Amino acid sequence: MVYEINEQKKVGLGLIGFGLSFTFLGVILYFDRGLLALGNLFWLIGVGLLLGWQSTWRVFSNVNNLRGTVCFILGLFLIFVRWPIIGITLEIYGVIVLFGGFWSTVKAFLSQIPFVGWIIQYPLMVLEQLIRGSR
Repeated sequence: MVYEINEQKKVGLGLIGFGLSFTFLGVILYFDRGLLALGNLFWLIGVGLLLGWQSTWRVFSNVNNLRGTVCFILGLFLIFVRWPIIGITLEIYGVIVLFGGFWSTVKAFLSQIPFVGWIIQYPLMVLEQLIRGSR
C-alpha cells in the first residue's frame, strides 16, 4: 500500500517539525514559555492538517483518550500561566496517552527512512539480544 501525501499533509508535517523544534528550544532555553507556546501551536495545527480536522477532533474527544486530552490541555494552560516545567511534563504524558496506538505505525514508517531506520532498529535489536541472552 502506497501512502499518498498531498500538499496539506506536507504542510502539516512541516508544522509538526517546527512545533517540536520550538518546544525543544524552549526546553533548552530554561523553559521559555514563549517558545513552548509557539511550539504547541505549531504542533497542534500540524496534527490537525496531517490527520484532518475531524480525525483530530475524534482523537481528542474520544472517551478512551479523555485522560490524555485533559493532561494535554491542562499542560498547555500551565505553560500559559508561567508554570512551564509542570506544563510540559503534563503535555508529554498527554501526548503519549493520546497517540500511544500510533507508535507502531510511526516506527514502521520511520524504519523505511535510510539513516533513521538504522538508528531505530539497531538499539531495539541490541535490547532484544540482551533480553534473550539473560534468560
